[in-house]
Amino acid sequence: MDILFILIPLSVVLALAILVALGWAVWRGQFDSVEAEGERILHSD
Repeated sequence: MDILFILIPLSVVLALAILVALGWAVWRGQFDSVEAEGERILHSD
């Protein structure tokens, strides 16, 4: 039962860290143009 006092806050912190990382990636534009990187390899410079 004592381990729950460690695991529950740890899981909340981990979930918040994942949400912050996802929000940061969306805010920085990582998901703006998903198809562009797939098409970039087809175009020669």
